[in-house]
Amino acid sequence: MSDPGEGDSAVLFRSELTFRVWRYGVGHSQLLIRTPPGAADDTRVEILFEDVDALQLVTRYEGIEIYSPCEEESQRIFEASGAPGKWRPHRVIVGLRSASGTGYVQCGKASAVRCSGPAGPAGPEGDDETREVLWSTTATSPRAAATGG
Repeated sequence: MSDPGEGDSAVLFRSELTFRVWRYGVGHSQLLIRTPPGAADDTRVEILFEDVDALQLVTRYEGIEIYSPCEEESQRIFEASGAPGKWRPHRVIVGLRSASGTGYVQCGKASAVRCSGPAGPAGPEGDDETREVLWSTTATSPRAAATGG
C-alpha cells in the first residue's frame, strides 16, 4: 500500500479504537475485523468484508482509517490479485491504514457496525444484540448490473 499521506484517496471510515483480525472464513469469503470486547461494557465495533477475493493485512490496527485507494493503486491491487477485467467493476478495494500497519481488502461489500450486547468469540450469539451501521460500501453485482437493479 502507498504512504498514508500519498495519492488521491478518500477516507471512508475512521476510528481511534484498536481493531484485530477476528475471523477469516475462506469458504464463505468473509473477513471480520473488530475491537476486542471491553471489560466495562458489551459495546464493540465490527468491520465485515464479504465476498473477499484478495487481502493483505496486519493482525492489529491501532486506530484505523479505511480509504478508497487512488486509481493507480487500485489497478496494482487488481493486477496482483489476478481479477479478470470483466469482474473488476463488481469489486471494491478498500485500503486500511493505522499507526501499526497498512493493508487492503478486495471484496464485494464492506461495512462497519457498532454492536452492543453479548457476543461470543466469533461474533453475535443471539437476538439480545443491537447493531448500528456506521459505514457501508457495496460494489455493483453482476446480477444487479444485468437486471438494472
